[in-house]
Amino acid sequence: MAELLLELFSEEIPARMQMPMAENIRNDFAERVKKEGLFVKSVHSYVTPRRIVIIAEGLSITQEDKTEERRGPRADAPQQAIDGFLKSTGLKKSQLEIRKTDKGDFYFGVVHQKGRPTKEVLKSVIESLLANVTWPKSMRWGSYETRWVRPLHNIVCVFGGEVLPVKFGHLTANDNSYGHRFLGPEAFKVREFKQYEMQLARQKVVLDTERRKAKIWEQAQKLAAEHGLFVQQDDGLLEEVAGLVEYPNVMLGSIDKLLMRVPDQVLISSIRTHQKYFVTRDKKGHLAPHFIFVSNMETSDGGKAIIAGNERVLRARLSDAAFFWSQDRRKKLEEWAEGLDKVIFHAKLGTVAEKVERITGLAKLLDVWVPHAHFDLTERAAKICKADLVTGMVGEFPDLQGIMGYYYAKDQGEKEEIALAIKEHYSPLGPNDIIPTAPVSVAIALADKVDTLAGMFTIGEKPTGSKDPYALRRAALGMINIILENKLSLPLKILFDRALHNYPKSIRVTKKDEDNKGILDKLTGGKVKPKELVDELLDFFVDRLKAGLKGRGVRHDLIEAVFDTDHEDDFTRLVKRVEALDNFLKSENGANLLAGYKRASNILRIEEKKDGTTYGGRVNTDVFDQVEEEKLFTAIRDTHDSIKAAVKDNDFVRAMDLLATLRRTVDEFFDEVTVNVENEDIRKNRLVLLAYLRKIFDLVANFEKIDDSIIR
Repeated sequence: MAELLLELFSEEIPARMQMPMAENIRNDFAERVKKEGLFVKSVHSYVTPRRIVIIAEGLSITQEDKTEERRGPRADAPQQAIDGFLKSTGLKKSQLEIRKTDKGDFYFGVVHQKGRPTKEVLKSVIESLLANVTWPKSMRWGSYETRWVRPLHNIVCVFGGEVLPVKFGHLTANDNSYGHRFLGPEAFKVREFKQYEMQLARQKVVLDTERRKAKIWEQAQKLAAEHGLFVQQDDGLLEEVAGLVEYPNVMLGSIDKLLMRVPDQVLISSIRTHQKYFVTRDKKGHLAPHFIFVSNMETSDGGKAIIAGNERVLRARLSDAAFFWSQDRRKKLEEWAEGLDKVIFHAKLGTVAEKVERITGLAKLLDVWVPHAHFDLTERAAKICKADLVTGMVGEFPDLQGIMGYYYAKDQGEKEEIALAIKEHYSPLGPNDIIPTAPVSVAIALADKVDTLAGMFTIGEKPTGSKDPYALRRAALGMINIILENKLSLPLKILFDRALHNYPKSIRVTKKDEDNKGILDKLTGGKVKPKELVDELLDFFVDRLKAGLKGRGVRHDLIEAVFDTDHEDDFTRLVKRVEALDNFLKSENGANLLAGYKRASNILRIEEKKDGTTYGGRVNTDVFDQVEEEKLFTAIRDTHDSIKAAVKDNDFVRAMDLLATLRRTVDEFFDEVTVNVENEDIRKNRLVLLAYLRKIFDLVANFEKIDDSIIR
């Protein structure tokens, strides 16, 4: 058994790409080695800003020997064909045997292939692996044809203590590695992993990412505590910063107290998002005038120069923020909103000012379905919800859109509901973001998202495959989460229709459209058909709902069964229905009734196809020949109206309970009654009775869509 160490040494790799690429290379290597028949005990990966390292432990010295049986030509084949088979296998004719098969007599031979030395196999495996590495973004440098995320300077490849001369582009692997760029740049020889890791540590490189993270967090907490502070927990930032340094040294800087007057979110955006510093808080939980940052250096002055430099950079950033905070508040939000007619929402869909008009109308419509939403507050919030986009602060800090609108609204005396709606109408931006629950916020957030979706669908900018440049899937899922979280009974078809009808007057025609008369006619000639787009949007939302519910463990076939009943567009009602159906099918009555339904449906489908008709209409009780027919008809008739009423009242649990009362009569019918009898009148009447049974099930859901194999 031997160890392989592979190090890919380059310029600094972007932090967000480090861990995913190290894992990809590790997994690819492990798969290739296994495919080549090499035994390996374990494969690990490590990554720092300047290196990706793969360690394979317990590699076999040679490939496993292979024994493979091959079928050759027919026994009566020409000698030339037999000679070709012998040449390809390295066998002699005396080593072949003739066997009978269902296709005739054939030659068979057993080929023994001796395993190659592992170092030969590894060389080709690694060279192939490197040639096929694909970065999200890559580059060439100098006159080289090699592509990598950043210039690749060196490759270390040592197997069993010896160099494996892997070639990649202009580089040939060796056993020379390097430490920290400034604190330990000297080359050193690599023999095996333990020695390599220890030497890196001596030359100021912490190889393991988790150890770097632990070191950063431990130092940060200790340093903050020494100043009576607490570091704000930020796992995402910790992960990112650990990818920026090889030898972390944590330091604390100060913020001018005059600059602390700007809103907290502005401070956090400057400190965390733009500078990658950690935020600190005092014992009361308030933002403290200090920040913690991580340096990649160790200095003789205790970091004083580095701290001063970082304080200077942050001071300039916060000074800009303080200036914008002061200047922006000189104008009211409604005054800022006047500038939105110069901001383009989309080349074909007009300006943000036009979007605000559409949002206002849609938000007022949504007040009908959002409980406790106040018409005047919703209208006011809608008119100024985008105003902060043209302020100086958001121009400098785009990630503060909505947030600055909240602060400016509060500053000018707007009610809390209005300010909160401005802040929350972009939410949720992802699975971990807040979901608006305040009525005005809900109305504005839904209006903003549905307007974007309607506009993009109108001009044909729909998501395709993995491409979704306008984040329409996220917008749709955001709407669904808002609806379900707030238990809104919202008819999406009406909302989509209104949103789509807002657009034809706003659509702009581009030069590209003028060159394509078909598109031009569609956009300007009134040929956009809202009804078709309403159905497309609803299908798109149902797909998003399925994806969202699947994550909660809800079966997609149940969603389809409920949705297919009457093209349900009230998602809160739909989810209640799905939950009730799921619980029903988990019961013994539900499982048996589904089996009965499937049996009835299968009989009907076969007979309707054979007879060229669809059975339905009125059941003729005079033709009944057995008591079980009468019992089933009576049971269906007595529960039909009650089930229909329960569904109308959204009492799906009661609807399922009523269905369950049919179980015994359905079982008895199929146990005692033969549908396809010789008497044609009785046969057809029994098929009509089964159609009546199917109809009562269809009041609840399309049971045909349910996968009964999951129930069994």
